[in-house]
Amino acid sequence: MARFSRSTAPRLLYRFYASPKATLSSPPSPTSALLLGNFEVRQFSTGNLARAKEEKEPWWKESMEKLRNIGISAHIDSGKTTLTERILYYTGRIHEIHEVRGKDGVGAKMDSMDLEREKGITIQSAATYCTWNGYQINIIDTPGHVDFTIEVERALRVLDGAILVLCSVGGVQSQSITVDRQMRRYEVPRVAFINKLDRMGADPWKVLNQARSKLRHHSAAVQVPIGLEEDFQGLVDLVKLKAYYFHGSSGEKVVTAEIPANMETLVAEKRHELIEIVSEVDDKLAEAFLSDEPISSADLEEAIRRATVARKFIPVFMGSAFKNKGVQPLLDGVLSYLPCPIEVSNYALDQTKDEEKVMLPGTPDGPLVALAFKLEEGRFGQLTYLRVYEGVIRKGDFIVNINTGKKIKVPRLVRMHSNEMEDIQEAHAGQIVAVFGVDCASGDTFTNGSVRYTMTSMNVPEPVMSLAVQPVSKDSGGQFSKALNRFQREDPTFRVGLDPESGQTIISGMGELHLDIYVERIRREYKVEATVGKPRVNFRETITQRAEFDYLHKKQSGGQGQYGRVIGYVEPLPPGSPTKFEFENMLVGQAIPSGFIPAIEKGFKEAANSGSLIGHPVENIRIVLTDGASHAVDSSELAFKLAAIYAFRQCYTAAKPVILEPIMLVELKVPTEFQGTVAGDINKRKGVIVGNDQDGDDSIITAHVPLNNMFGYSTSLRSMTQGKGEFTMEYQEHLPVSQDVQMQLVNTYKASKAAE
Repeated sequence: MARFSRSTAPRLLYRFYASPKATLSSPPSPTSALLLGNFEVRQFSTGNLARAKEEKEPWWKESMEKLRNIGISAHIDSGKTTLTERILYYTGRIHEIHEVRGKDGVGAKMDSMDLEREKGITIQSAATYCTWNGYQINIIDTPGHVDFTIEVERALRVLDGAILVLCSVGGVQSQSITVDRQMRRYEVPRVAFINKLDRMGADPWKVLNQARSKLRHHSAAVQVPIGLEEDFQGLVDLVKLKAYYFHGSSGEKVVTAEIPANMETLVAEKRHELIEIVSEVDDKLAEAFLSDEPISSADLEEAIRRATVARKFIPVFMGSAFKNKGVQPLLDGVLSYLPCPIEVSNYALDQTKDEEKVMLPGTPDGPLVALAFKLEEGRFGQLTYLRVYEGVIRKGDFIVNINTGKKIKVPRLVRMHSNEMEDIQEAHAGQIVAVFGVDCASGDTFTNGSVRYTMTSMNVPEPVMSLAVQPVSKDSGGQFSKALNRFQREDPTFRVGLDPESGQTIISGMGELHLDIYVERIRREYKVEATVGKPRVNFRETITQRAEFDYLHKKQSGGQGQYGRVIGYVEPLPPGSPTKFEFENMLVGQAIPSGFIPAIEKGFKEAANSGSLIGHPVENIRIVLTDGASHAVDSSELAFKLAAIYAFRQCYTAAKPVILEPIMLVELKVPTEFQGTVAGDINKRKGVIVGNDQDGDDSIITAHVPLNNMFGYSTSLRSMTQGKGEFTMEYQEHLPVSQDVQMQLVNTYKASKAAE
């Protein structure tokens, strides 16, 4: 190795993704560099080094600036999937257009599940990418139903920008409000697109005003439609002051023309309004506006971009995706106004420093940080969608799952197009890719092992609705549990548990539709028929006063008999005691040999497992043994255990038992105009309202409601509040039920026992 002495050593330069620890100033020897792993050893003279460094900088900068990660989200049936279909067609990713619920039976490209094509709704977010004017756009199509909010949240966590689609007839609907609230929570810059201008009753200006009042958007139109409803022909771009018409069978030829003469005054007025609204949030434009300088289209475009990226302004585009009008200018708007990955600040949590927030520069130079935001069960095993936040991921690399600590190799790296994929060798920061054969849960973070970062923990709402399910035939149990395991890994809001009392499998989720869709998917994808029952509420029983017991268990048959006598009392435990069951031995002397005491305790515990009122466990009970009797020959563990069980049953009724039911803490967020209706309904469900606050236009009501009265609540809340209300509930405590409910429950239990 003498040739490579330090003085004459040719400088080594790795490609831009060399490990950040290996600095350029003290290069290792080529052999050690090769051992270090996949860098190329390139030899430069010292003079070339500085030049190479300059050339190196723009390489990824340009490719990052030409990258957009966007989502399309909106209220159900505003035309998200149809819009995505057009975008894919114009960017050349697909060669013909199919409609949602299409007559040709193909269905839109992005709805790849049978169920989606049949119902014409999007359930899973699909990811796809396309190129437009030399820019690469990753698109995540997100569902609009409230029951699938976790999909929307996960998609928004990963995006840099979004298109909020509004219907020009329906305007700002309830789900638009929810989606917008989520975008605000994840600080996603967005542009709005008013769709369906070809429909009867289309009124984009009404929708724009609704967006300002209901969504509190600081927004203005960047386009004006030429004609509406049947006469909708094209658009006028207020920034560039040009008119666009869309010709050709699928609107693929965009023809630029001058503004029609009859629209000049309207265009001038709307452009003035646009400049005025943007200048309120952009100082540079405000200076020009206040000093009455003419504002060029380039200046205006830059100002809109600055304001949009800073989330202070939302540009509004218009068009009709179904009629193929206005989609190409929207794509140009995405490139012009939505941020590239470097312009968005992403934070990671450093696990070594007690989850301290760390800003990620988002460049391919740093160590790898990637988030698994979605899992799918593909034909070749689990497919994991990753958003790379920093560094480079390569096929064959070793990556570490920070959440589990496992080190894994990347066997295959693909780029997704709905449910088709193409293999790639590597991906750098800002890209969305999928990997095969990596075992993880959704929301896990991967790094190259040099840092212990996790992306912020995702906000997972608690499930609010449970159902009991079981497979119809006993043979399909294996497939059934396989399906439930898979859905749990894919969807954090879907939980599976076993009811220890009834032995039923209980599934919980975000609403009735959410759970119905899963039962349906079990049927379709795993060919398992499942019956769905009304979920059973976990009641408890307890006693309210002290009662004495004195029971002699004597059985004499041929040979050794059974003999055991227990005397004592039961009493309720004081409120707030840490245990639910206490057994105390206060025997004096040897009336019962000490070897039999554990058997007596076991007998009482077993008896307390099902009370005689409705067969549910008995809680908060203290059993004290004061005396008893035994027989030298006939006493045995079994005899005393049985004596304890019968003694408990004998004194149970005398202790005045009551039924306890689970009380839930329910928090509702409803628009103020529905407050009275919702409060009245809670009272009807025997709920107690404990708090009522205002938050903007919404009322936040806190109440304690028995779980038994909460079934079907999500549906009735939606109908009471036009879909604008949302609620969360969590377990608070068990409290005694009223006398009439107790009688009803006891009679139902007796009837079902008699039927058996």
